Amino acid sequence: MISHTRSSESSSASEILCSNLAQGIHAAAQPLAVLLASLSKGHTDRMNSDELRELTASSAVEVQRVCTLFSCLQQLVMAESIKPQLSPTPILPLLAYAADGVNLLFRQDGISLSSVVPDTCPPVLINRARTLQALSRVLLIVHGLSSAQDTVELIASPSANAVQIIVRNLTLSLAVINAEASLSMAVAEANMRSQQAGLSLSLQPFTVRIELPKAPFAY
Repeated sequence: MISHTRSSESSSASEILCSNLAQGIHAAAQPLAVLLASLSKGHTDRMNSDELRELTASSAVEVQRVCTLFSCLQQLVMAESIKPQLSPTPILPLLAYAADGVNLLFRQDGISLSSVVPDTCPPVLINRARTLQALSRVLLIVHGLSSAQDTVELIASPSANAVQIIVRNLTLSLAVINAEASLSMAVAEANMRSQQAGLSLSLQPFTVRIELPKAPFAY
């Protein structure tokens, strides 16, 4: 899965994909092992009805974990195997749309989402759907890792030939992130890499940087 020390360009696409797939399969093996052990006939035969109901509820959680992990694996393969069409795209409306899509979730959990963007920004050469998917995924990841009263910043800043998007929580510092978040971040990275864009992650403090190339006429 994506390393917080790795640039999306430091390894070949096939090496990154194989690494992500291998680690995703390894992560899925854990909940599958739990299900195999807990649902064995020898184990369930000794349970009463209340215990069986509790087992059903806990098993549903593990099944959801497996579904989430395998969905990410499927999206990784699609991102690497299907090349997107790129077009000049205004980035500020896309950022606003991504923020609006998660804003209610942030508010419900007492987490502030602050957008820091310029009044104008040059268009970028991207695939709108994949970029929106990646932005939304990153925002959901940082939401899941943040706590009430935290502030998550969504920042846009243009440079000479790119627009940098930063999603960060300056009060959040982690040693590692869980398997689901790591694999989900790898999907976001793959969606960026498929567009010749870049994504990097730092855990201390939690910061995601996305580099989007400016559209040619914007130079």
